[in-house]
Amino acid sequence: MITIYKTDVKATKLMEKLGINLQFTRVMDDTTILLRPDELTLLKQKAPYLISMAVSDITKLTKVDFNFCDNAVITIPSPKNEPIIGVIDTLFDENVYFSDWVEFKNMLSEDIPLSPSDYKHGTAVSSIIVDGPASNPLMDDECGRFRVRHFGVASGNQFSSFTILRNINEIISLNKDIKVWNLSLGSKLEINPNFISPEAAILDKIQYENDVTFVIAGTNKTWTQKQSMAIGTPADSINSLVVNSVDFDNRPASYTRRGPVLSFFTKPDISYYGGDETKPMRVCTPTGEAFVIGTSFAAPWIARKMSYLIDILGLSREVAKALIINSATGWSKQEFDSSLIGHGIVPRKIDDIVRCPEDEIQFVLSGISEKYDTYNYNIPVPISKDKHPFIAKATLCYFPCCSRNQGVDYTNTELEIQFGRLNEKGIKSIDNNYQSSEVEYFTWEEDARKLFRKWDNVKHIREISKKSNRAKKIHMGVLTCGTVKT
Repeated sequence: MITIYKTDVKATKLMEKLGINLQFTRVMDDTTILLRPDELTLLKQKAPYLISMAVSDITKLTKVDFNFCDNAVITIPSPKNEPIIGVIDTLFDENVYFSDWVEFKNMLSEDIPLSPSDYKHGTAVSSIIVDGPASNPLMDDECGRFRVRHFGVASGNQFSSFTILRNINEIISLNKDIKVWNLSLGSKLEINPNFISPEAAILDKIQYENDVTFVIAGTNKTWTQKQSMAIGTPADSINSLVVNSVDFDNRPASYTRRGPVLSFFTKPDISYYGGDETKPMRVCTPTGEAFVIGTSFAAPWIARKMSYLIDILGLSREVAKALIINSATGWSKQEFDSSLIGHGIVPRKIDDIVRCPEDEIQFVLSGISEKYDTYNYNIPVPISKDKHPFIAKATLCYFPCCSRNQGVDYTNTELEIQFGRLNEKGIKSIDNNYQSSEVEYFTWEEDARKLFRKWDNVKHIREISKKSNRAKKIHMGVLTCGTVKT
């Protein structure tokens, strides 16, 4: 899969001048094309300066082995008007007990030979979305059941990224009623630290244009892999909600891979329970119940929560994503590095996401910015003895348009958040963000990215709860999406 530099000539015409006959089925967009080895050699000989980036197209899935348990008889009522979550995965077996809840479409060519193993992964993922709490009572999120529209785009061993991306474009355009999509397919190969993968770039574009959200598994290390390993595509998608795994002791799972993306984008976004060797996840497969572990089985639980917030509560995808990330953050210093668990571990119960404890006040604000704007919000907070007895945190989420050809300057839109009390100089932000201050300050680009998350489309800032915390002088607060704790 080759990315060429953008020119005024269409990719097909450009390749034709070089003696390469490129059919439209091998063109993803103006700059991304699929070439055979002999064609790539010809391009390197005649016009090597056109090549911007290149990645392997055929890749193996990151998955773990299935350990099967004794079959148990499970029943499920007929579906009614439950929300629908889209699943893009390997094939689905229509003989399982919950098949009435799943609408399946095989997107693979009829020429591809299939085996029973091609149905395991996809069926297991859909089983969690439809009826996960039935097999895992301790994981009951109180979200209920969900219907699934399942699209089989890969076999059980390896897949063509290019073919899947073309399928995803078609799938999203023909299923506008679905707002949340689960994608638990991922590459064993590590992402490139210098550019976004073409798979992730296409997903970012789809999300920007179609008001949908992809929940993506953070990919797994193999059993034999001991050293640290970067996440695999498409977990480098900036707009997607990328999910890594933790064990049931809230520690990074043994198979967890690392972010960040482009050295500063926080990926994964959050973590959730994907099972471990001592406590695996229980799923349904074509041959009965099985014990599994992996980020593939953490992502569906988050897809359930996203669908609940969007399809049942009627929240926008930005607010839903912000609430999930905000719920994963605590008031203490994070124990593990964000490159492993993202912003934190999402609570199991949906109630812990949409509600806050009695000693907290949570505000949610949303809007649309179409040009350079500044928004100020006055937030009422408790007053005691002429002071504000609180600490605060805030989370900002947005879905920017992205340009892969721009390299590290990947996102086309940058939003900044300042949250704090007003004084004579402006906002005294809780993270000491002085980039937009009227007083002249000099900020290195590296500091702007590291300290204030410049370019990152998810920004979370907070004050740490300490015994030495004191009440603050009365000022007006400004908040985008966050929580104050008394």
